[in-house]
Amino acid sequence: MVKDVSPKEAYEILQKDPSAVILDVRSRVEYDYVGHPLGAVHVAWQEFPDWQADPDFAHQARLRLADARGTTTPENDLTVLVICRSGGRSRAAAQALEDAGFRRVINISEGFEGDRDAERHRGTLGGWRFHGLPWEQT
Repeated sequence: MVKDVSPKEAYEILQKDPSAVILDVRSRVEYDYVGHPLGAVHVAWQEFPDWQADPDFAHQARLRLADARGTTTPENDLTVLVICRSGGRSRAAAQALEDAGFRRVINISEGFEGDRDAERHRGTLGGWRFHGLPWEQT
């Protein structure tokens, strides 16, 4: 069962666990232009124009994580913290990774931007950026 943590808890895990890595599963446009956690590995769960889950997602994640972290078995060697915009896509992607054999997968529940507020804006109620955690834009 995939565990959920807040962005602050995820950041604490990154500080304490040298095997921890953030996997950002948003689209390429979101990752590049909205921004992403510093050091995040990117593999889109869904992509424009069809927004269907990538059937090759777990394999692509395995390859990118292995390359980024210098391991041949990321499913055994890494703690993978999965993030999206607000926690929905990342939960589905995290479950797909767990189903593919990854042992330590954690969903970042508020995502990068958090839920929308009463004015339908993101970034005011929660999320990685809201909490002032390290991020960058490409």
